[in-house]
Amino acid sequence: MPSKKIITIFGATGAQGGGLAHAILQDKNSEFAVRAVTRDVNSDKAKELAQLGAEVVAADIDDRQSVENALRGAYGAFFVTFFWAHFSPEKEKAEAAIFVEAAKKTDLKHAIWSTLEDVREYIPLNDQRMPTLHGEYKVPHFDGKGESDKLFIEAGIPTTFLLASFYWDNFIYFGAGPKRGEDGKLALTLPIGNAKMAGIAAEDIGKCAYGIFKKGTEMVGKRVGIAGEHLTGNEMADGLSKVLGEQVVYNKVSADVYRSFGFPGADDLGNMFQFYDEFEKELNKTRDVNMSKQLNPDLLSYEQWLTKYGSKIPV
Repeated sequence: MPSKKIITIFGATGAQGGGLAHAILQDKNSEFAVRAVTRDVNSDKAKELAQLGAEVVAADIDDRQSVENALRGAYGAFFVTFFWAHFSPEKEKAEAAIFVEAAKKTDLKHAIWSTLEDVREYIPLNDQRMPTLHGEYKVPHFDGKGESDKLFIEAGIPTTFLLASFYWDNFIYFGAGPKRGEDGKLALTLPIGNAKMAGIAAEDIGKCAYGIFKKGTEMVGKRVGIAGEHLTGNEMADGLSKVLGEQVVYNKVSADVYRSFGFPGADDLGNMFQFYDEFEKELNKTRDVNMSKQLNPDLLSYEQWLTKYGSKIPV
């Protein structure tokens, strides 16, 4: 029996990488094996992956040599960074550069780079309708990734560029869910106007990535946007109302108001939601639900996600 092709998965204990690792490990007939990369091989999530059959290795994505070591002998790799750990697009760009430099030293046949749009290509820095942040970004957690795409292209790394959507899981873990007002009523506050915003279950990102690896090198060079559904604020609030058993209203605020909320990253997220609002057609065309379903036949709709996880939403 031929040995399985190794996929080195960075962020293997996180939402995206973890979804991919589990998708491969749960497929007993998979042609791939998982090399799960984590900083802490003794964490509960790392131990769980090892028990499921993953090769768990320690590496730090800020250290090129450890990244290179993790890639040795691998067929493919899933590269992801996590902006919200440090709020620094410069750090993300440096991490992407390390991925590229390490990948150049190995013979990868297929990489997936988890990226997003560079918003400055849509809204230039001198465009005052959206504030410029940190002197050179519009949506820092998008722009650093998007700017780094060219590193993979220029280095000749055989890469598929994967663009995710808004995680519905943010309603559970990121404080983005409905909040109770002084009147006791629940409201979902988002600055997306009447636009339909692409959303997805976090677990489906990794499953779609697995679909890309299964399709093989025909996917190299392609930009693939994924989504479970495109929904308005009212549609998201209506779904929450059903699962929570009480009315949730959509509180449609301006991006300026959202940016003023003052929590860490409020300005970045306010700009992001404004981008989703103003470029609804372009972003939803990129994030094709039908293509996502081809990659991942188990793709969850918003209603299915709510049925599965709605009880975890804090109110």
